[in-house]
Amino acid sequence: MKWSTEVEIPQSPWLIERENSILLVGSCFTEHIGAKMQACGLHASCNPTGVLYNPLSIAQALNGDMRVEIVEHDGLYHSMAHHGSFSGTDSEEVLRRCLQSLNNLHRQLAEADVVVVTFGTAYVYYRDGMVVANCHKLPEREFVRERVSVEQILTVWRPIIRSNPDKHWLFTVSPIRHQRDGMHHNQLSKATLLLAIDQLKSEFPEQVSYFPAYEIVLDELRDYRFYAEDMVHPSEVAIKHVWDKFCEAYMSEPARTWMHERHKEWLRSQHRPLHT
Repeated sequence: MKWSTEVEIPQSPWLIERENSILLVGSCFTEHIGAKMQACGLHASCNPTGVLYNPLSIAQALNGDMRVEIVEHDGLYHSMAHHGSFSGTDSEEVLRRCLQSLNNLHRQLAEADVVVVTFGTAYVYYRDGMVVANCHKLPEREFVRERVSVEQILTVWRPIIRSNPDKHWLFTVSPIRHQRDGMHHNQLSKATLLLAIDQLKSEFPEQVSYFPAYEIVLDELRDYRFYAEDMVHPSEVAIKHVWDKFCEAYMSEPARTWMHERHKEWLRSQHRPLHT
């Protein structure tokens, strides 16, 4: 008897080898998968510019259109194009770190064989007509918020994929629900992202793939025991399950064997003896 609805994942026609370079960008779910890759010894770089949630901000970061605007709020300087981890009390240092992160991102994109992109939400915030990646708790009146359309997403992503024909693009949608949008509007947001990715997959079948992390967590792991205390974020058990499914679909057998050994070494390195 089956106790869950298993999500079928077709075997990928291309597989990640241990020598491949991997760039992961997008929502905080990307951080979980990226950390697993790094712990297994893969050449993986995760979110050089910090966590990015919406497809327009991610596209701007990748194609070099990101405008670094430094603003001050409550004693801290922030980049409207970067995550809050780049904020600080010294405006020049914040600017330096932000510009360096963009240089790192573009270098890693050029070196990458595989780019994993995780969209979090189709809702985008605009400030003075410009897309911002993070509001940094500035007054809400300074922003205009809207849900972008499938065509708007396609317009910015088609040129990126065309200009990087040597890379495999693996898209996912974060299973983390954005409660602030309300559950119905969250579903509309996720549906917009899914439709956009499906269209990219149709237009670039040799380059673009989709990994159903969203469906695995919401359908295969629909029990709340697979969620953290906030009942929104997936638990460590859920993340591991998604990771295992990812490896089965996209990692070659030699790469999986090698990763297993590297991960055991990493676990031993994390061990702290009771007595030195």
